[in-house]
Amino acid sequence: MALMKWVVVSAFLAAFVLSAQVNELSGERMRSHVKFLASDLLEGRGVGTRGGDLAVEYIAAQFALSGLKPAGDNGTYFQKFTLVGALPQEATQMTAQSTAPGSGPAVTFKWLDDFVGVTFQQKPDAEVDADAVFVGHGIVAPEYQWDDYRGVDARGKVVVLFTGEPPSKDPKFFTGDALTYYGRWSYKYEEATRRGAAGVLIIHTTPTASYGWNVVRSSWSREDLAMKLAPGAQALGFAGWVTTEAGDRIASSLGKKAQELLAMADTRGFRAQPLPLRFHIRAPAKIREVETRNVIGKVEGSDAQLKSEAVIFSAHWDHLGVGDPVRGDAIYNGAQDNATGCGVLLELARAWAALPQKPRRSALFLAVSAEESGLLGSQYYGEHPAIPAGKTALAINYDSLPPRGRTRDVLMRGAERTTAFPLVQEAARRFNFMLAPDPRPFAGSYYRSDHFSFARVGIPAFSVDSGHDLLGQPAGSGQKLADEYTEARYHQPSDEYRDDWDFAAMEAYGRFGFVINMNAANLPTLPTWHAGDEFLAARTASGVK
Repeated sequence: MALMKWVVVSAFLAAFVLSAQVNELSGERMRSHVKFLASDLLEGRGVGTRGGDLAVEYIAAQFALSGLKPAGDNGTYFQKFTLVGALPQEATQMTAQSTAPGSGPAVTFKWLDDFVGVTFQQKPDAEVDADAVFVGHGIVAPEYQWDDYRGVDARGKVVVLFTGEPPSKDPKFFTGDALTYYGRWSYKYEEATRRGAAGVLIIHTTPTASYGWNVVRSSWSREDLAMKLAPGAQALGFAGWVTTEAGDRIASSLGKKAQELLAMADTRGFRAQPLPLRFHIRAPAKIREVETRNVIGKVEGSDAQLKSEAVIFSAHWDHLGVGDPVRGDAIYNGAQDNATGCGVLLELARAWAALPQKPRRSALFLAVSAEESGLLGSQYYGEHPAIPAGKTALAINYDSLPPRGRTRDVLMRGAERTTAFPLVQEAARRFNFMLAPDPRPFAGSYYRSDHFSFARVGIPAFSVDSGHDLLGQPAGSGQKLADEYTEARYHQPSDEYRDDWDFAAMEAYGRFGFVINMNAANLPTLPTWHAGDEFLAARTASGVK
């Protein structure tokens, strides 16, 4: 039976069961979870902190109260793993000495105001003393005939580059307007490491990063968490960012401005070139091992064979903890990011466990750690799954849902890349949602949340993200509010819970995802990625044809 036909028939047969249980999802119950998780008591839910531990215990307790079975280690709700934290110190220093004949004194860059960053070497006093090379966007993409490292040896060098990728309207060239993983800062560090670089400096611009320097400063001046390095593994001595103005000072060594370097990087035929600069960077860091936990609950499926397979609902529980005070407030509460997603996850778990007739496949409810540190909790789950990727039908993630009222639309980045997209379309019709296009494809948002970790191991995965067409509001008002959040509250202490928040949209998005995964849990065959997609090879390797 064709998938769309199956969806229609299944939807008709399940209508009576679903309608009652889906309508049971309550925004007010979500509110109570969000209010607690975003309270000052939890001190921003930092990984490896008391507040983070309280959040984990709370989520596990809610899973137990809802009747979910433990699906973590040794019969518990917890999946433990160890990270290494590197907290950069105020004594971090960076200078650049011109190597041109007759040059003047070294240029000094000021910590936080000009640059931020941390050593990836997981040691307390890393040092880099190396010549520099400008490598454009730092991309090696054979499928697009693009190699920013062509003709240059980056071993032992400080690599200077921009985030993002060459702009294009051609969907066959870096997928046009939509940013690929090649454009993400994480890829830049990974590729530079593969090239043997000693350090990386990303020149920040708001358009290429898709957020302002305040976000970079607050994120990269705090503890960096990473998976523990294997003995002898290559790692960057310094992974850093510089402001546009500091980038101008670097670019001046070539008689240019930072924007001129960016224009060079955007041009086909770009060739990397040495910079007549030698950087000296001292990167002291406070190093510690951090034990953290994902929380996993399970509702078993009703089919004797298919209950060994599953669908996933996920949200990350962590935020930034306690950091630099802003207007006297040092607690980065993370109310929207991502107490909201946890609130939806907990309410979905309760409603799914209460279903009188369970779907054929099981459902996993996964609250992951260390998303803010680079999707580390979901990465760990992907590498150590409770149910193998090849037996996981679909993963739906909730991350940073704005509590500003019901919308006519919903955003499902990446859903169209999977054979599960008809399920999304059917659910959209049921709830009268318009499937909105990505308003910021250049930001590469698909690669910035936990569903990406599941996709990397082959699982069809995407997030339910907020639309911007608010009911009863002028056109564009939702986007304006989203922009204001990004500018004023994203990764700031001002991301706090308020009693006047409207949870109608979160309630609707919860119902929407519930129905999608309900249908996925009953599918006769497992969904996969469309031909040519970057994640199809991993899906095939997991055993799904």
